[in-house]
Amino acid sequence: MELKIRNRSRWMQVIALLMFATLVWAYAQIEWGPPNTITPRQEVVRGSILAADGTVLARTLGKQRVYPQGNLAGQVIGMLGDSGGLEGIERTYDDTLKAGQNVQLTLDPAAQAMAEAALARGVQKHRAQYGALVMLETRSGRVLAAATYPPFDPGNWRGKPDTQERVKNRAFLDAYEPGSTMKALTIAAAINDGLTTPGTVYSTPMQRHVGGRWGHNIGDAVAHPPTLTTQQVLRYSSNVGMSHIVEGFSYPKLRGYLAAYGFGQKVDMPGAVTAQGILKPIEKWNDLERATNSFGQGVSGTTLQVAAAYNAIANDGVYVAPRLIDGAPAGERREVVGAAAARSVRDMLKSVVVEGKFAAIDGYDLCGKTGTAQVATSSGYSDTVFKSTYAGFFPCDAPRVTLAVMVHGAQGQYQGSEVAAPIFREIASGMLSGWGTAPNVTAQPPK
Repeated sequence: MELKIRNRSRWMQVIALLMFATLVWAYAQIEWGPPNTITPRQEVVRGSILAADGTVLARTLGKQRVYPQGNLAGQVIGMLGDSGGLEGIERTYDDTLKAGQNVQLTLDPAAQAMAEAALARGVQKHRAQYGALVMLETRSGRVLAAATYPPFDPGNWRGKPDTQERVKNRAFLDAYEPGSTMKALTIAAAINDGLTTPGTVYSTPMQRHVGGRWGHNIGDAVAHPPTLTTQQVLRYSSNVGMSHIVEGFSYPKLRGYLAAYGFGQKVDMPGAVTAQGILKPIEKWNDLERATNSFGQGVSGTTLQVAAAYNAIANDGVYVAPRLIDGAPAGERREVVGAAAARSVRDMLKSVVVEGKFAAIDGYDLCGKTGTAQVATSSGYSDTVFKSTYAGFFPCDAPRVTLAVMVHGAQGQYQGSEVAAPIFREIASGMLSGWGTAPNVTAQPPK
């Protein structure tokens, strides 16, 4: 009997030890995890690029990068190489996309497609070399469309000799003299400082010498009366008239206005590489420089900068930094001119459109201004190559969209009114139709 009790006691000790060992092993698994376990690595799929409404512009299927919308916004999207992004969003957001995160743009696919189609027709019709445009949402500064022609197909670029030219986002990178589109911006500044009014009258011969002994003659291209009001200076696009209007500005004051409009400043817009353009330092200013800057010569900017500057006039004098990435923090807002000066110029631009006819749409109030600038070369200004431009916004009284258009190297007709204004009108017509905007019976019909 005693032996049985000892044996049973030993078995109970053995069982207790086994249970203790089991508990220790279980605790070790909880604390340190199973030994020698290797978790298989999961490959991260490159993120997608989306438009504002969720339309897929770029995605990865298997090991293939595909672009479902073809060349839509091709220069904005850019291209992908074997090791990563090479241009555009594919490059600037390469790390984000490699981490599998999506990037959503502010682009409106319908507006982008409409803008690209209108730009293509305009460039082809006038046998130009290329063109670019930027469309902004007035209040927010969101880039609704950014188009460059000829187009670029991000899914079919390898082996093509013109890839570097086609992929260049000219809307953000090509800096040029904006020409007469600058006049409305300068007049807004002069009205803001009390230097002129829409009805102020100036002596305007077809030529005027500016700058004293070392100056030059400034001339006008469009015949006009010998005296012009400020409104008519804008209507006839008179350089001579502008030289009078800015005489009351000190050099730093006018240069400060141009800088506030964004010229000579790189646009701080996440997701895009942008050019700065040229605004000469104040040490290089004189009477002639002041005059030529006032009508868009001697200063340069991109189509994006021109659009943003005009957006300040549309936005009651407040500059709103453009945005390309949806959800990105809102950029800088700064007052360039007061609301009264901006609205005064808006009224003037409305009349310019009606009288100019090329951008007018019967029953709708549009605001805009043409520009035609000779292209600067190493040997002076070209007599055969021009930048044809147009900038404006609509509807005039409550602007929703601001648009700037540039066409380079049009053949035959090259005036901004003949080349760029019809592109503006076509896009404005499409946008107004898309919004379901009814005609305004009080709008002035084109004459």
